[in-house]
Amino acid sequence: MVCKVRSGKNIRGALNYNENKVKEGAAECIGATNFVGQAQHLRFFDKLARFEHLIERNARAKTNTVHISLNFDVGEKLNQNKLNAIAGTYMDKIGFGDQPYLVYVHRDAAHPHLHIVTTNIQENGKRISIHNLGKNQSEVARKEIEEKFGLVKAGSKQNQAFDRSLNKAVYGKSETKRTINNIVGEVMRRYRFASLAEFNAVLRQYNVMADRGKEGMTMFNKNGLMYTMLDSRGNKIGVPIKASALYLKPTLKNLSGQFDLGDLLKQTQKERLTKIIDSFFHATERHTRVNFCDYMNFYGVNAMFRENKDGKVYGLTFIDNKKGAVFNGSDLGKEYSGQALIKRFDNWTAGEKERQQRVDQGLECPQFEKYDHSQGNWIQGITQEFLDLMKVERYYSEPMNVHFNRKRRKRRAPSR
Repeated sequence: MVCKVRSGKNIRGALNYNENKVKEGAAECIGATNFVGQAQHLRFFDKLARFEHLIERNARAKTNTVHISLNFDVGEKLNQNKLNAIAGTYMDKIGFGDQPYLVYVHRDAAHPHLHIVTTNIQENGKRISIHNLGKNQSEVARKEIEEKFGLVKAGSKQNQAFDRSLNKAVYGKSETKRTINNIVGEVMRRYRFASLAEFNAVLRQYNVMADRGKEGMTMFNKNGLMYTMLDSRGNKIGVPIKASALYLKPTLKNLSGQFDLGDLLKQTQKERLTKIIDSFFHATERHTRVNFCDYMNFYGVNAMFRENKDGKVYGLTFIDNKKGAVFNGSDLGKEYSGQALIKRFDNWTAGEKERQQRVDQGLECPQFEKYDHSQGNWIQGITQEFLDLMKVERYYSEPMNVHFNRKRRKRRAPSR
């Protein structure tokens, strides 16, 4: 189980987000604890009024809204009673058991997950401290709940199914805003990036991009940001969505804080990435761009060469999808930049042409290499022609071996 705790001061916004999901048929309100009436009988304003009743008791509080999501493994089948039991246990353990809270089950992703909306303002007007709530109380509660209900543990090998739930956007297959909302939210949660370009490099993997508009336009000058779907060729398609209209409000201003944090956090993954790149040049002598990208993909790394209109490479971005880190090649070192790697590939190609000439002249034995996907490396062998030749040699050599292995008979002396 994976828990995410968000706080803010807009209870109406958190409630609207979940209620709109219900209207779209992508969610259902399955629990209303400490409310007057059952969940299915409560209207929107009944729910809102209950929260506002408490929030008004502490108008000075800067934070009065808590929005929690509990995410389960894609293979887990949990009925409504068990989901409510998990939600109730979780809220008790983090100190919110006496607060009014609503439980929504969402069905807009491959893995089952709950959203819980509540307030941290109590009946007496005092605030429940939420400082490090997600890091401390929530983590303790998560581990205890995983044991109690037999859930797949966060970070376990079984839990790797979470990564498969994020699919590419396909225009017309689902509601545009919801699709973009899900992809942008998951990318922000999973990846560490230090710029809008790096953020977009990841989003493009899922057919979405963040667009500032052309330089000089009003939106660009005012640091505006729109999110749009892309077709299979990378062209924008459909109606763009304002950043402020998405749930996490991924505006350029809000993303800037994540850029700074991402720049620090992703540095721990730099050594892994450089080792994988270096290993390619030791694992094979076939140093081509295609082989390089194929090799990197085996380790979960997408190597994206950036080209101009003439097809000349001017940059390179590495997206480590296993570790959630994004790097420009030059950030790893000069020898890992796009131009530096292309130069190494070109040098190999020139050497390969020279070697082929030697093969044609009979000065060198031809060889081939094969990429072993099961082992993640290239294996080297001799050509089929050479194997055929070996069969012929064996055919003619066997009788000779038999002849030389026979014991010589002693000659008898002639009888006199």
